[in-house]
Amino acid sequence: MTAQRDQFSSRLGFILVAAGSAVGLGNIWRFPFLVGDGGGAAFVMVYLVFSFLIGFPIMVAEIAIGRKSHRDPVGAFKVLGFPQWSFIGMLGVISGIIILSFYNVVAGWAFGYFLEMLEGHFDVGGQFSEFVKDWVRVGAYAIIFMATTAFIVSNGVSRGIERAAKVLMPALVLLITALTVYAMTLPNAMEGVRFYLVPDFSKLTPNVLYQGMGQAFFSLSLGMGALITLGSYTSHKDNIIGAAAAITLADVGIAFIAGLMMFPFVFSQHLPPTGGAGLIFATLPGVFGALPGILGVVVGALFFLLLSFAALTSTVSLMEVPASYLVDERGMNRKVAVWGLAAFIFVLGIPSLLGNGALDVFTRFITLPGHEEPTSFMDLMGFIASDTFLPLGGFLVAWFTIRVWKRHNFDTEMTTGDEIARGSWLQTYINFSITYIIPVVLATMVIITILDRFFGISIMG
Repeated sequence: MTAQRDQFSSRLGFILVAAGSAVGLGNIWRFPFLVGDGGGAAFVMVYLVFSFLIGFPIMVAEIAIGRKSHRDPVGAFKVLGFPQWSFIGMLGVISGIIILSFYNVVAGWAFGYFLEMLEGHFDVGGQFSEFVKDWVRVGAYAIIFMATTAFIVSNGVSRGIERAAKVLMPALVLLITALTVYAMTLPNAMEGVRFYLVPDFSKLTPNVLYQGMGQAFFSLSLGMGALITLGSYTSHKDNIIGAAAAITLADVGIAFIAGLMMFPFVFSQHLPPTGGAGLIFATLPGVFGALPGILGVVVGALFFLLLSFAALTSTVSLMEVPASYLVDERGMNRKVAVWGLAAFIFVLGIPSLLGNGALDVFTRFITLPGHEEPTSFMDLMGFIASDTFLPLGGFLVAWFTIRVWKRHNFDTEMTTGDEIARGSWLQTYINFSITYIIPVVLATMVIITILDRFFGISIMG
């Protein structure tokens, strides 16, 4: 173990960083288009239920494992006395590297659109496919993003990651609140609010349940070792349950506000809400361009600046997962480890960068069994890491926590620093969920995902 390990300077710092890890493109880019495709308010209800039913208890378990061990995701299981289970942590490290490799490409899109909005190039939305195909330009934006991420992480936990979160998270909340207030003033905005908040239960299909559960898990950054890593930098005086509750509330709160912002914008221009992944990049620039005068430039630039900030809070935490492994387990110097990782992950992401039309071999990378259309390299990485490895990691964490580490050890760590929670209904609920609900739900989710994504066998409709 390292002689002197960095720690967060305050509980607030930990919550802001962990919330930043959870709050990202998944909330502001992915959540609204899933809501649109999932029929609106019915999807929102499913997402909120699963965030607290599954996400919150798993978050408590991951933070508890990290704080008890004060090690990276791989070393944590060794310190707890179960080195044979360290493969769970390695799965998280690999997941984080893969996700960051293509997440950085999307972050490059967001940063590029921020610059396009500043220049008043609102027609970029109608040229989205051409924009993502321009690998030189998007690659340059992605390099800037990766370098910024590496610079923050290389400065350590308290002086780098925590300081950045204390600036980025308040700025993100301020921007999204201001844009939401403005969106509410637009013509036909209330139609968007009605679509978003008034549920049509006929839309509550098995597929909506599946997608809502997946979004809750992906959005909260679970199953990839991020919360184990961040939890390892906390003090035993910190309240784990309270911190997990605050992080979950921050994550779902910002996702919820993102929807309140997005759909008034869309409905104000009488556009369909079902825009898929291109809802933000293909649709919104035109919405901003329709605003009078300089207002379109200001609102459009602020929106994509918000998206860039959200991406950065997540890329920083994603980078810290493999960085902590190299520092703790391999004894590497932090700066060397981080900048080396940045270079490696960027290179790993080049096929994803080229797989959006620039190079056909990566755009039509593989035709999976049971699928008629080829899958791009970027989508394949998402299927493997986000859709499969993350719920699998969550399942394994739940199984390990109760059946290997044992409930009494988990209870002790979970309630250390929180005497009120000891013996409370909340502790009972967390234990019940991790013991019975979460393993069944996540195992089912992994099976459904593998059958659907890799064999084209859909049982969700």
